[in-house]
Amino acid sequence: MTLAVHIKPDIQAPLVHAPIGAMIVDTAGVITWANAACATLLAEPDSESLCNGLLFVMFGEEEAEMLRQMFEVFFGAPIGQRDAWTRKFTLHAADGSRPAISLTLTPIAGEDDGRAVIYLRNTTRELTAERRFNQMFETLPLGLVVVDGKGRIAQANAMLAIQFGYQVVDMIGQPLNMLLPERYRDAHAQQLAGYRDAPESRMMAAGRDLTGLHRSGREFPVEVALTRFENPGQPLFMAIVSDITHRKRSETALQQTNAQLEEFTYVASHDLRSPLRGIGDLVTWIREDLDETFGVDALPESVQHNFDRITQRIARCEQMIDDLLSYARAGVRDPQMHSIDPRELVEEAMVMSSIPDSFTVDVEIAGEHLMAPRAPLSTSLRNLISNAVKHHGGQSGRIRIAMREEGRFSIFTVEDDGQGIPPGNEERIFKLFHRASPGTDGDGVGLAFTRRMINAHGGVVSVQGNGPLGGATFEVHWPRILLRENDDE
Repeated sequence: MTLAVHIKPDIQAPLVHAPIGAMIVDTAGVITWANAACATLLAEPDSESLCNGLLFVMFGEEEAEMLRQMFEVFFGAPIGQRDAWTRKFTLHAADGSRPAISLTLTPIAGEDDGRAVIYLRNTTRELTAERRFNQMFETLPLGLVVVDGKGRIAQANAMLAIQFGYQVVDMIGQPLNMLLPERYRDAHAQQLAGYRDAPESRMMAAGRDLTGLHRSGREFPVEVALTRFENPGQPLFMAIVSDITHRKRSETALQQTNAQLEEFTYVASHDLRSPLRGIGDLVTWIREDLDETFGVDALPESVQHNFDRITQRIARCEQMIDDLLSYARAGVRDPQMHSIDPRELVEEAMVMSSIPDSFTVDVEIAGEHLMAPRAPLSTSLRNLISNAVKHHGGQSGRIRIAMREEGRFSIFTVEDDGQGIPPGNEERIFKLFHRASPGTDGDGVGLAFTRRMINAHGGVVSVQGNGPLGGATFEVHWPRILLRENDDE
């Protein structure tokens, strides 16, 4: 069936090639013409099979009746007063499917009053996307609020209502200011106007503490991310609100703990050094008195040996105090960032570790330069390499040092073919004053110091008791890309 007989040529082409379904109907709802897109939507073999069919039978009983009434109103009006209208319907397609559609009825320009054009647009995907968005909007464990251009709440989810102590229905249509402390409200109105003129996704008041106002009048700390909410009718904006009360409490508790640890360390170092020095002086004076009484070198060898042991233990206590101070300082992140060649870094750590000539060292580097504080990373590698030698258990051996990139981390591996770590001790060796090998020198601070320093810079260190070479394998995940909480303010 051709269109030229019924419709002007300038209307024919747009209808034939329209990307949505289009059909011509008469006042009784009989289809006199349809395009290919319409046949596809209705699951018909071709557009001609739709001709002479009745439009109303393609809908459910209630929607068909509604459509008949709309036809009566539309065709009952003078042709010059017929306005196009659009409604949502559900089609009953020939294959049994039920696509959701948007149906638009519009007059044919320049034609008589006995026909009209109907456009059918499949909205199933839109409805599915809308349902998915609404489901996500409601179930996301973050507060979400949509605000119109006048600062009124257009939509809010259940989590936001819980955070602020309201029912969702009580928030809709209310000014967003109800969620803000009084002191923020004047500035917020200006900020909203500025954001409306130049909307962009960003964190609100970055670098400053924000608080929300609970219905009870209690303030609580929040983080707010802003983004434009696409809407054809009016400008809308969405805010993602996170209640960070627990995080703030944890941060405060951690800061207090670190401050107390640092204070304890410095006080203990001062208070312990004085009696140690006093003990050392007493030992010296006793030896001098004995030398004067009995003569130099007249004391029995066992007594001389005990004096030497006292001196050694005093020196060891002083070293432990120094190590405690270093451990406390290791919890502070070094802000100085450098471009580091990993191969040069490893070679530097090897030189400073004084590896015996009897040890063979293999180096495998598979990574590029990284930005990191040089001193803590170099110190960590040096400690792990020295640890591999010290706790190897043999006079000679093999050490492998490797580096690779994985995600946002540069991963350094230090492994050896030594005696390894007994099962169940993998975490214990990182504890303060715990020595992996009782027969070796040291006071058990090295690995605890190393882990604390690595953790302070956003990294992680772990150990495998019996690695590929047979001995211990240490892995350091050092961040090449810092997360926001590790960035400088």
